[in-house]
Amino acid sequence: MFRKILSVGGWTLVSRLTGFIRDVVIAAVMGVGPIADAFVVASRIPNHFRAIFSEGAFNSAFLPTYARVLETQGASPARSFASRISTLMLIVQVVLLVLALFAMPVVVTLLAPGFSEDPAKFDLAVTLTRITFPYLLFVTLVTILSAILNAHERFAAAAAAPVLLNVSIVAALAVAFLFPNAGYAAAWGVTVAGVLELLLVWVSAKRLNIAPEIEAPRLDPAMKHFFRILGPAVIGSAGVQLAMFADTIIASFLPTGAVASLYYADRIYQLPLGVIGIAAGTVLLPEMSRRIAAGDVAAAHGAQNRAVGLTLALAAPFVVAFLTMPDLIMSALFQRGAFDAAAAQRSGAVLAAYAVGLPAAVLIRSAVASFYSRSDTVTPLIASLTAVAVNVALKIVLTGPYGVVGLSLATAIGIWVNLGLLVILAMRRDWMDPSRTLGRTSAAVAAASLLLAAFAWFAPVPLAEWTAALPAWRNEILLAVLGAAGALIYGSVLLAGLKVLGVRLSRR
Repeated sequence: MFRKILSVGGWTLVSRLTGFIRDVVIAAVMGVGPIADAFVVASRIPNHFRAIFSEGAFNSAFLPTYARVLETQGASPARSFASRISTLMLIVQVVLLVLALFAMPVVVTLLAPGFSEDPAKFDLAVTLTRITFPYLLFVTLVTILSAILNAHERFAAAAAAPVLLNVSIVAALAVAFLFPNAGYAAAWGVTVAGVLELLLVWVSAKRLNIAPEIEAPRLDPAMKHFFRILGPAVIGSAGVQLAMFADTIIASFLPTGAVASLYYADRIYQLPLGVIGIAAGTVLLPEMSRRIAAGDVAAAHGAQNRAVGLTLALAAPFVVAFLTMPDLIMSALFQRGAFDAAAAQRSGAVLAAYAVGLPAAVLIRSAVASFYSRSDTVTPLIASLTAVAVNVALKIVLTGPYGVVGLSLATAIGIWVNLGLLVILAMRRDWMDPSRTLGRTSAAVAAASLLLAAFAWFAPVPLAEWTAALPAWRNEILLAVLGAAGALIYGSVLLAGLKVLGVRLSRR
């Protein structure tokens, strides 16, 4: 399982690295001005709907059901089930697209009401969102095909697909002079990427003879089971997205640049979340679903413990870095062109606040697998909505004194509430069984993280004196040196701690 997680994580890392290049280009071209704010809203709206109706809710309902049909009835009934679901989702998405294109001013008003005070920015956001919204249709089909590939233990194509989004946006910005402004170019890049992603995963599924076809939907036990668990999953996914909607809504009332600051900090925050947390959850859910369908609960829990241990070990250095040197990270990565020192400092403060919730964020996908693998989407719904209520209440309280940083801090606290509820409820049902090995792994990670934090706190000042004499790339070189030295320290201490505590590394 480790090899599968690292495979998905590797492709996700490529996606995040190309995403970083994309964001550097966007920052240099758009900065944190009105065009950047409008594009961020235009890209977020279809992604919010995607998270509600496709990736989050759909995967939690479709993948366990598909795995069960595949395990108990065979390949042909599983393909028929996938075909009927795909046809239904295609119909729904076409209707949603038509409605959204006509109602886009209302949608933007609801999700970014502060933009109404600036008619030019509001009109631009409406136009750009009309361009990007078709991405939702394409990526929904990508999600279905990706889930099918994952159920057959083929993870590479689905993990590689997001790379095309980054490449497409950068390519579009390279010819931005052909468009009215850079926002138009980036928006068209988003939609073109949806087509490219769909082609990639469809070809991969077609080669394996598992690609779904157009088939009239009909109710059978598998479809009924799917819809029974889809409803709570949609509400649960919507709850998480409501908290993100709240970020956009509140930030739209803050000074220009607040929405973009959230965006740039979130892009860095998403690096470990996607490479580690989502990769682990992507591999773990089909693994646990198959084990539980076969009646091997102990093996399912063992897989979960291994995924949690690996997730903690890989995520801890990011938590330390984001908390101890956020300004340096944002300056080194984005401070060029229209992105100045003030923007870097503001985005760095947001990144540090996000980091408070990063340990919980990377573990949520592994924790929720305890429920989704058993087709229980109601319990995660309850946990999610409770966390969202706490999250939104804290946003209202904290935004006044802390501005945009208060939004990200409230998000972090809400994530911890969500994870805590999931773990408590799973433990009560014996759906999660942390092992002694996991405890020893956590102790080794904590020890290595403390030493890394001490290094990250004291080393930048003397090293900065050395890089100050360099003619250029001072912050970039300083961050690279600190990163390399920190990785060596953390890795050495972690491996030594695991050895002392008797934890054996396994690739299974």
